[in-house]
Amino acid sequence: MRVISGNYGSRRLKAVPGQNTRPTTDKIKESMFNLIGGYFESGICLDLYAGSGALAIEAVSRGMDSAVLCEKYRPAIETINENLKVTKEEERFTLLKGDNHKSLRNYATSQLAEPFKLLFLDPPYHKQQIEKDIQWLWELEVINKQTTIVCETDSDVTLPDWIEGHELIKVKDYGATRIHIYEGEENSVE
Repeated sequence: MRVISGNYGSRRLKAVPGQNTRPTTDKIKESMFNLIGGYFESGICLDLYAGSGALAIEAVSRGMDSAVLCEKYRPAIETINENLKVTKEEERFTLLKGDNHKSLRNYATSQLAEPFKLLFLDPPYHKQQIEKDIQWLWELEVINKQTTIVCETDSDVTLPDWIEGHELIKVKDYGATRIHIYEGEENSVE
């Protein structure tokens, strides 16, 4: 696994040991970023189920100002910390440990100055509750109509055409993985 492009391009990243996480392959990660435009001018990224941290690291490598990563699985937290060291810019990342709803709520009320511009939702497939997550994030006011939402699911999952001010604009299958891209009404790109 590696960073595909940008400031950290080609740097090697570690995968979380064991079978409890399912890392996004480099091929899927590259395609995913191509679907959302490839590079960014600024903004803050949220990875609600960070795993190895690879998606947030890729987003910052490609131009996001910073990223917030949520993770509760201890081996994943250790892997994220190791992968953040590879960037040599650990200060651009905030790792929230423990229950993602509780830790993100605390972070949002004390430190978040603006809504996230990019949101990754790649939950464990057997615990997938993407619609509820998006609704909760909307109610918490950490996402808005300028937020691009990228959801990674099993290929047999079909998400609705509209969730909380966001329209489904792209769906792409990669073997057993399906990527759903949502854009807000004020941020729509084709």
